[in-house]
Amino acid sequence: METFDAITGRRAVKRFDPDHRLSAAEVDQLLSLTLLSPTAFNVQNWRFVVVRDPELRRQIRAAAWNQPQVTEASLFVVFCADLQAWNRQPERYWPDVPAETRRAVLAALDGYYRDKPQVQRDEAMRSCALAAQTLMLAAQSLGYDSCPMTGFDFGRVGELIRLPADHVLAMAVAIGRGVEPAPPRAGRLDLAEVAVTDRF
Repeated sequence: METFDAITGRRAVKRFDPDHRLSAAEVDQLLSLTLLSPTAFNVQNWRFVVVRDPELRRQIRAAAWNQPQVTEASLFVVFCADLQAWNRQPERYWPDVPAETRRAVLAALDGYYRDKPQVQRDEAMRSCALAAQTLMLAAQSLGYDSCPMTGFDFGRVGELIRLPADHVLAMAVAIGRGVEPAPPRAGRLDLAEVAVTDRF
């Protein structure tokens, strides 16, 4: 599928065929493509919790106001991020660059994140959003539907997946074979209203 077709064809589908299973190769391909998503300083701070356990899915569904896509989807991924990824052996993010370049980047990384919890959280959310979009477009390219989700009790889902204290939960994505089409697009604002040249 062409990139433009994947972008225009992707919609938030809420109902999936609960009997459909993605192959292990398809799941691996989707997650491997998601790993190519960009992150600031290449820290790769996202963490993908692939929820397979049916009982855990049921519990998450209960925390998501009983939305059916949680249990019906073939693949359900909770996107989280490690807020301290920038400080966990950061030299490993640039193994193939010259040592001088690595030292410079490490210094810049430390200055950007250290003692700045809001920056750490902001970058975590940006990273997860980029990764989630990559996953959804990759799924669309393979002929699967998806649904991004923030409609759930974040605290409860964090408990259910045993989210570490220094991680943050950003969103979830359900993927599978849709059994009913998305509703018609509600409408988009005119480009002239949202695109600003140079400054407001």
